[in-house]
Amino acid sequence: MTLEQQIQNAIKEAMKAKDTVAMNATRAIKGEILLFKTSEGGSKEVTDADILKMIQKLVKQRKEAAEQFAAAGRQELADNELAEAAVMEKYLPAQLSAEEVKIKIQEIITQVGASSIKDMGKVMGAANKALAGLSDGRTISTIVKELLA
Repeated sequence: MTLEQQIQNAIKEAMKAKDTVAMNATRAIKGEILLFKTSEGGSKEVTDADILKMIQKLVKQRKEAAEQFAAAGRQELADNELAEAAVMEKYLPAQLSAEEVKIKIQEIITQVGASSIKDMGKVMGAANKALAGLSDGRTISTIVKELLA
């Protein structure tokens, strides 16, 4: 069963259970999939990798929105955004810990032959490809800077 089919089934289950948070989160994912399929003249085939990128983007948006709501004193809205992000994260592969990311980046630095902060672009390109879906870009960037400094 593809990820798209899993999401469609999750929408049905959330509707039956009257779980509005799960329903809104899965509908947001489905909306992104539909936008992807119809963009640029459409009928594109969507892969699980494409869907994972969309979900990561949506989770990041939810977390950023939650931070802004919390800063504005609207905790109930922040909690709702975080709950939706948690539902979306169920579809993502398990994220690596900071230590695991550090080990992988150390290997990449060795492969690329990077020695200073000037080589950050090369390392970031390779790290983003190698760790796609396993860690967010901010964590990767922070660790690369730390190791190259």
